Amino acid sequence: MADETAAPDVWRRRTDSSDLSEPRVLVRVFMEPGKLDSGIAFYERLQNVTADARFAFPAKNLRLAMVGAFLLIEGDRDDLRPFLSTTGTLLVDDVRPYYDRLVAEGAEIVFPLQEVPTGAGFNARHPDGTVVEYVHHRPTPDGR
Repeated sequence: MADETAAPDVWRRRTDSSDLSEPRVLVRVFMEPGKLDSGIAFYERLQNVTADARFAFPAKNLRLAMVGAFLLIEGDRDDLRPFLSTTGTLLVDDVRPYYDRLVAEGAEIVFPLQEVPTGAGFNARHPDGTVVEYVHHRPTPDGR
């Protein structure tokens, strides 16, 4: 893995998801502190891919990485607890239309639409009880 992927802030191969034609589905994998690097290596070998994003979410004391179809989330149990009920993540072109449709369909917004280190996102509980994170990526002010 390239050295820049170990940076504690935002590193992504692709900084903008606005041109996605369909959502990228990410299976969430929760990891205890100190396990992110070995988790990245395992999921890279498993899928024969290279991690394409790594970033910190300091407001929530988390570190994350995207490796193929997996979103690895590292943090201690207390910091992870609010996120454990979320089934998966959809990386989409723009979260606003999803937010509007979900509200219109009666979904409960669990985490409000807000800026996140990689762009914007929110979590919604679907009418069947499934909790999904919806996020879109945009470049940071310095282009990362």
